[in-house]
Amino acid sequence: TDCKSKKGISGFTPAARLACAEKLERDAKRGMNRPLRVMVVGIPNVGKSTLINQISGRKSAKAENRPGVTRGKQWVTVDSGLQLLDTPGILWPKFEDPEVGMMLAYTGAVKEGVIDLEELAYRLMELLHKFYPQTLLERYKVEAPEGTPGWQLLELAARKRGYLISGGEVNTERMAKVLLDEFRSGKLGNFTLEMPEDMV
Repeated sequence: TDCKSKKGISGFTPAARLACAEKLERDAKRGMNRPLRVMVVGIPNVGKSTLINQISGRKSAKAENRPGVTRGKQWVTVDSGLQLLDTPGILWPKFEDPEVGMMLAYTGAVKEGVIDLEELAYRLMELLHKFYPQTLLERYKVEAPEGTPGWQLLELAARKRGYLISGGEVNTERMAKVLLDEFRSGKLGNFTLEMPEDMV
């Protein structure tokens, strides 16, 4: 399913019933006419509540583009035969690889304040510059030699956008917020953060 284009949303309920056909048949034979209950789980800020709202056809689950909005578990009735459980996002307690934590933070899955905003933006700038330099050029007019540090890339983008504070100093904090917001909302496009060689 795709919550942005709504592709596959209408097929979710029939697919869930088909996947649990044996259980539903067994319950019916026992005279147990209870709804199918499906739990929706995942990391924070991936659209669990949005998916539930689209399947149910109403805004039953609170959804925002930031982690930690869903605080507790909530059952949402789709119809008399299907209920969905909205759950808070879950992350593993400790990342063995800090890079995994950074990538989750880029997407907004890690609560703000855990990682310094500007440091996160520097690292994201470096990643985009290495693998998607055309995006930085088109969106922020940033063109720089290979290996340019992220803080310099962020400063360049801020200057191009005219994000200056008194004395002509560059407002990198504002640029960091813009970069992360635009990355998370999809305004920069779609990206792969891990390349096949990283997985070996």
